[in-house]
Amino acid sequence: MPALRRADAPAHDPAPPTHPRGAGNGATSHNAPRTKQRTQPPNPRRDTLSHMASEVPTRTYRRLSVEERRGQLLNAALDLFAHRVPEDVSLDDVAEAAGVSRPLVYRYFPGGKQQLYEAALRSAAEELEHCFAEPPEGALTKRLARALDRYLAFVDEHDAGFSALLQGGSVIETSRTTAIVDGVRRAAAEHILSHLDVKEPGPRLRMTVRMWITAVEAASLIWLDEEKEPPLDELRDWLVEQFVACLVATAGRDPQTAGVVRAALALETAEGPLGELVRRVLPVVGDARL
Repeated sequence: MPALRRADAPAHDPAPPTHPRGAGNGATSHNAPRTKQRTQPPNPRRDTLSHMASEVPTRTYRRLSVEERRGQLLNAALDLFAHRVPEDVSLDDVAEAAGVSRPLVYRYFPGGKQQLYEAALRSAAEELEHCFAEPPEGALTKRLARALDRYLAFVDEHDAGFSALLQGGSVIETSRTTAIVDGVRRAAAEHILSHLDVKEPGPRLRMTVRMWITAVEAASLIWLDEEKEPPLDELRDWLVEQFVACLVATAGRDPQTAGVVRAALALETAEGPLGELVRRVLPVVGDARL
């Protein structure tokens, strides 16, 4: 008759006992010779280090949410794409820069580097698209100045990401990445046209606005190459003045733009940016022999 198992006995056999060193095969612990335990002499330095180690706090890691982890990977990718051509950046590089494993990068971007590259561009593009959103109140030059403050602040803070967004020529570039970059420009143009209170712009006015946006992009990249000179506030005012100059030049050839300029001038003041521009330009024009 098989022996009955006690109700409180484990379901599986316990692990076999560990034999002491020196016991032969099949020897049990009570048959093994006793070994005298060696006691170490006092060591003040060792005891001090052990005490210090016991007092070191255990590092705790906070589990990131899905959005936080995705943002961490995108920021790491943008920084790498800005300093090296995208085809020279591997997923291992992104994982190392973010302090995570390669499988984790694939978990968030199963499409590999191309998907990560496009997602990084789209992340920067979405933020840039909102820079020119400004309530249609007050003088045009002041509205543009506030919009440029946000735009240039992004360039200053995310210079690596901004360069990665706008500098093309990579073999990883596709029609989708080109569309992302072009979407930023079109969104900025629509914001500017809304500031001008023009719902159906003609080709000359639309071209003027888009030309200026291209000039802002180029000036921003050059500003980064020139170690962020001149100062941001000077660059902002200069770009606002460039836009006014472009509008005035187009107004001489396009009645629609001329109407926009007249309406904009009605909201400006002598102490504002436009008045300051006129005071600087008039002496230059007045000294010319015409």
